[in-house]
Amino acid sequence: MRVLITGGGTGGHINPALAIAQKVKSKDDSNIVLYVGTKTGMESELVPKEGFEFKSVTAKFLRRKISLENIKTLFASAKGVIEANKIIKEFKPDIVVGTGGYVCGPVVLAASLKKIPTMIHEQNVFPGVTNKLLAKVVDLIGISFNEARNYFPENIRHKLIMVGNPVRKDILVADRRKSRKFYNLKSDDILIYSFGGSGGQVSLNNAMLEVIKRYSGKINIKIIHVTGKRLYDSFNEELKQRNLDIKNNIEIKDYMYDAPTALSASDIVIGSAGAITIAEITAVGVPSILIPKTYTAENHQEYNARALEKKGAAKVILEKNLDGITLINSIEEIIENKNTLNTMALNSKKLGNTNVEDKIYEAMQNLVNSKAI
Repeated sequence: MRVLITGGGTGGHINPALAIAQKVKSKDDSNIVLYVGTKTGMESELVPKEGFEFKSVTAKFLRRKISLENIKTLFASAKGVIEANKIIKEFKPDIVVGTGGYVCGPVVLAASLKKIPTMIHEQNVFPGVTNKLLAKVVDLIGISFNEARNYFPENIRHKLIMVGNPVRKDILVADRRKSRKFYNLKSDDILIYSFGGSGGQVSLNNAMLEVIKRYSGKINIKIIHVTGKRLYDSFNEELKQRNLDIKNNIEIKDYMYDAPTALSASDIVIGSAGAITIAEITAVGVPSILIPKTYTAENHQEYNARALEKKGAAKVILEKNLDGITLINSIEEIIENKNTLNTMALNSKKLGNTNVEDKIYEAMQNLVNSKAI
């Protein structure tokens, strides 16, 4: 099977695309993968490192309001369709799969116009603008939350298939006992792991100052807080200005290089509500306190977080309501009641998907076979 995969801009689009690409190659050595993105996106660096052939097309971000920039975007998209059409003609894919980001627009559209089987994958509850537009022309739409069905037009819901979000294999195979031993945790110790995404989250950092003050020196509680590289120095400076005495049960990091170990050892995860983060949390089965970032497109992180809250797997605090006391109260509601902690962990695990790539690959094969008849 010859598979053209496209998706870019952020890790939330690229990581699922790479997971699908890796599954395609692992299923059959004769399968061939081509990844199409933009020259300036993260994918241009990440994809070749993973050993996949990469080609680029012209694409620009489409704003949600009428503007002069959108006129430029239309011209760029038209050029991108022409470039994508040339790549498709040369590569001759059996299927084209898009995982979101504006680069998907011209590539998937070009494939659809040539009657090549097309599939898109939506990571969030609330679909991104590119996937909402492409949903009208593609053959199949993989969704990651059942709630996402409500945000696609009724006349195309027959295209929807529930698959979930791909999760990195190193997270799935992490051993909780070994991970807790790594952090010198006893069976009754509580590990709180907090992070605000790769770039950090100012509101979370501010709230965590109070959390650290509250729990510093507590024998049975360990906290690992990831500030984000750009915010690390200012966070530590704030700790000094507040004269906060950091004991050895508190660990402050600028970036978490070993997320699988930290996640699998955790009793509570505190963080933003990106789709891939949620997929990793639920795959492991950890209770969470989610703080959706307010500036995300269409406020999609809140939709993601509410989906977990509805199932009893997470507590949600909006950024506008977040402060140290509110966060401490949410933590204590969980850790001071073993039944609550265990129930939330169980509910989280129920939501986890560990065979997502297999579902996507099977859907791809079925689509290709049905079109060949």
